[in-house]
Amino acid sequence: MSWNDNLDDKGLEIASSQSTRIRIMAGPGTGKSYIMKKRIMRLIENEKINPEKILAVTFTRTAANDLKKELQLGIVGAEKIHAMTLHSFCFGLLNQKEVFDGLQRTPRPLKTFNSKGSPQFELSPLLADLDLVHDFGNKREKFKRIKAFEAAWARTQEEKLWLKDEEDRLFQHEIEQWLKVHKSMLIGELVPLTLRYLQNNPASNIFDKYSHIVVDEYQDLNKAEQTLIDLLGERISISIVGDIDQSIYSFRYANFNGIEDFSSRHKSVEDKTLNKCRRCDKKIVDLADSLIRYNHPTGTSNKLNSDPDKEDGEVRIVQWKNAVEEADGIAHFIKSLIDQSRYKAGDILILSPRRLLGYRLRNAIQALNISVHSFFHEEAVEDIKAQKAITLLNLLANPDDAVSLRFWLGMNSSTWLSNQYKVLVEIGEQEGKSVREVLDECINGRNINKISQIKKAYISFLSAKSDVSNLSVTQLIDYLFPDKEEGTLILREASLLFLNSNPLAIIKDLWDCLENLITQPEMPEEGDFVRIMSLHKSKGLTSKVTIVTSCVQGLIPNIDNELEGYEKEEFLREQRRLFYVALTRAKEYLVVSSFNTIETKLAYTLGAKFSHRGSLPETIASVFIQQLEGRPGF
Repeated sequence: MSWNDNLDDKGLEIASSQSTRIRIMAGPGTGKSYIMKKRIMRLIENEKINPEKILAVTFTRTAANDLKKELQLGIVGAEKIHAMTLHSFCFGLLNQKEVFDGLQRTPRPLKTFNSKGSPQFELSPLLADLDLVHDFGNKREKFKRIKAFEAAWARTQEEKLWLKDEEDRLFQHEIEQWLKVHKSMLIGELVPLTLRYLQNNPASNIFDKYSHIVVDEYQDLNKAEQTLIDLLGERISISIVGDIDQSIYSFRYANFNGIEDFSSRHKSVEDKTLNKCRRCDKKIVDLADSLIRYNHPTGTSNKLNSDPDKEDGEVRIVQWKNAVEEADGIAHFIKSLIDQSRYKAGDILILSPRRLLGYRLRNAIQALNISVHSFFHEEAVEDIKAQKAITLLNLLANPDDAVSLRFWLGMNSSTWLSNQYKVLVEIGEQEGKSVREVLDECINGRNINKISQIKKAYISFLSAKSDVSNLSVTQLIDYLFPDKEEGTLILREASLLFLNSNPLAIIKDLWDCLENLITQPEMPEEGDFVRIMSLHKSKGLTSKVTIVTSCVQGLIPNIDNELEGYEKEEFLREQRRLFYVALTRAKEYLVVSSFNTIETKLAYTLGAKFSHRGSLPETIASVFIQQLEGRPGF
C-alpha cells in the first residue's frame, strides 16, 4: 500500500505537506493516527528519509508499538523508527554514561501514591530520613513541598522563581542527596533533568540524531515536556497533533494552552483540522458534540461531526435504584448481549469513576461466569501487602536496588529506623560500600552498635529470599500475590495476564512488567474479557460497547470543594472533557448509567453528592447527562 492510498482530501493535505512546522487539531476518532502514519510513510518512501532519523512521540507505549507494527506492514526498515513515549526517550538518554557522568543522577523513579494528602510507599522512608537533618514539618507538609517542586519543574525551568527561601533550598538539597545515595529520582524530575542536560550541552549528538519529530496528544504534555520538544526540534521538522477538548491531565500539570500558542513559539506554522469522527456511530457523535460545546462560547459550531456513512448506533440512558442494582443490572445486560451473540466479552468496556464501584461491577460480572478484568492500576500498591510483595520481587530481580532495600528495612517501624539506617549510610560512605554490603558483613560477624532492629529486618529479607529461591515464576506469583487476597489482586491479575502472553518469562521480565504497570500504567487494547477501568485510563482505547457507570454528581463530575472562581469553572470544564473522552470510546453502543439512592457512609467515602440526609439519601444525576442534547429518556 502506498502512502497516499485511502486518504480523503484533508488527510492527503496533511500527509503530503512539506511544512517544517505543522499543527493538527484532531477530535476523537477522526483518524489522526492513521494520517500521521501515512505522513511518516511519505517521508520514508518519497523523501527517502532514513527511518532512524524519525522520532515519533506517543502518549503510551502501546501506541508506539502499534505505530511500528502498522508501518512495518508496508515499509522496509520501519522497525528502525524511534517510536516511544517522552518518558521512555528521557529514560534512554539519562541512562547513557556521558549523561550520567554530567548529572550524577540515576533514572530509577520512586514508586509512590497519595493517600489523604500524605505520600505512601517508597517516598515514606525518604521523608522520615529528612527528619534527622532538619524539621521540615510533618509528613503532609513535606509532601506539599515536593508537590510544589514537581509543579514548578513542570511549569518553569527558572529555579530562582520557586526556591524562594533558605528552607526550600535546604529541602531540595537534602532530597537530591538522598536520591543520589539511593541511585533514584522522583518521577517529576525525569523531563526537567533531561531538559537541563540538553540546555547545558548544546553540542550533544542527540541534536543531530533526528530530522523529523512527530508528537501525538500534544495537549497532554506539561510545559517542561513541550519545551523539551521545542528544544529537540529547533533545527528540524516538527509535526504536532492534539485536541484541547481532550485535555484531561491537569493533575499532571498538562499545559493544554501549549498547543494553542504553538504558533507564537514557532514561525510559519501550517494549521489543519480534523473533525469528522470515523470511529463512533452518528447518535454517539451527536451526543458527544452537544456536550463539549458547553465548554465553548454560545453559538459555537459543531466541534465534532458524524460520518454520514456510519450507522445510527445505539444509546441508552439508564438509572438504577442503587449502586448494587446498577452492578447487577449491568452484569445481566452484558450477559444478554453475549448470549444473543451480538457482542463478545472483549467488545465491552466499562468505565467507573471509583475503584470500589468498579470492583462491585467486576464481582457481579464474574458471578455470571463472564471473563472480566479490572484495571485500576493507580492503586496497585496501595495495600502494605502489595508494597512488601513488590519490594521483595524487585530485590530478587535487582539485588542492588537501594530504594527497595531501604523500604524493607524500615517498613515495620513508624520511624522507619532512620537513626539506625543513618549509621549504616555513614559507614558505607566512609568505606566506599553500599548499605547492603555493610549489612552482609554484619551477618558474617562484623559488630556494629545501635543497629539491632535493622539487622533483624535484613535477616527477615534474607529468609524471605531463601523461601522463594527455587520457585518457578508461576509459583512465585502465587507466593507473592495469593489468590483471593484483595490487597494484591491488581498485581496478581496483571502478573497472570503477562505470564499468559509470555510463558517463558523469567523473574526480571515479571518485574519489568509490574514496574511499568506501577510507574507508567497502560491498558490492553483488546482481550477476550470485559475491561473495567477509570475514565482517565480509557484514553486512547476504543470499544464496540462502552458503558459509563455511576454518573452522579460528585463522581461524574468529580467536585473539588477547595476551588473557587475561575479555577472551579476550569475544573468543571476538564471534568466535562473527561466525560467527552469517555463517550467517544464507543463505536456502536453507548450506555450512560446512574443510580438514584446511596448509603450515607458510601456517599461520604466516594464523594457523591446527595439531596437530603437520612437512612438512604437520594443522589443527584450528573449535570452532564442534562447536557446531552437529543438524548433518549431514562
